Amino acid sequence: MPALDKEIFICLDCETTGLDANLDKIIEVAIVQFDFEKNGLTYESLFDPEMPIPEVSMAIHNISQEMVAGQPLIASAIPEMLALIGKNIIIGHGIEFDVALIANAADRAGIPHTLRNNRTFDTLRMARLYGESPTNSLEQLRQHFNIPHEGAHRAMSDVIVNIGVFKYLARRYKSTELLFDALSRPILLKTMPLGPHKGRSMKEVPIEYLRWAVTKNFDQDLIHSLRTELKRRKGGNLFSQATNPFSGL
Repeated sequence: MPALDKEIFICLDCETTGLDANLDKIIEVAIVQFDFEKNGLTYESLFDPEMPIPEVSMAIHNISQEMVAGQPLIASAIPEMLALIGKNIIIGHGIEFDVALIANAADRAGIPHTLRNNRTFDTLRMARLYGESPTNSLEQLRQHFNIPHEGAHRAMSDVIVNIGVFKYLARRYKSTELLFDALSRPILLKTMPLGPHKGRSMKEVPIEYLRWAVTKNFDQDLIHSLRTELKRRKGGNLFSQATNPFSGL
């Protein structure tokens, strides 16, 4: 089994016009090739998304319409990005979204690729498995592991921080296969990660909200956690909690 500290990885991050990987467009990409000793080849560029950047998105990444005006179109850069990524394992925080963005951009440009076949390590799920950070945002993990601040929320600063976070989270695994195995099963979440009950213990979330949330298209860890909590309440002696959705308020 390949040792983790002998592997070459790719860490990447995209800044976008929004959160829909099928409809929104990339406005910035940063890619770093790295191993456990050093960072290697890098790529970084802004792109003209050919659509307006909503104010809510600008508030997150601080990339304005003026900054992307005159920048290249994403299609012109995809071959270079794909060449750098190669068949390496891709690292990222919520990495499926970033991979989908680049793959969709390649599809729209008619550029053949096998990007969706690359294996990935999602540091969000790794942080859930680690379970010792108060919250699992990249910024909170940076603070938790005392990783130096890299400046504004932009693609390359996020990539540099993400590499540091990944190295801390991966330390307990000797090989890539052991880490893949650990992430192959749904992870039980202790607290609600989103919505009106964000940060509350699963045991405190009203049952009607759990029943609503479990029918939504959330990630596998959250769905598993919701189902586990619903099963626990159904099987336990929790009559008042099960019948009163506001009992935990």
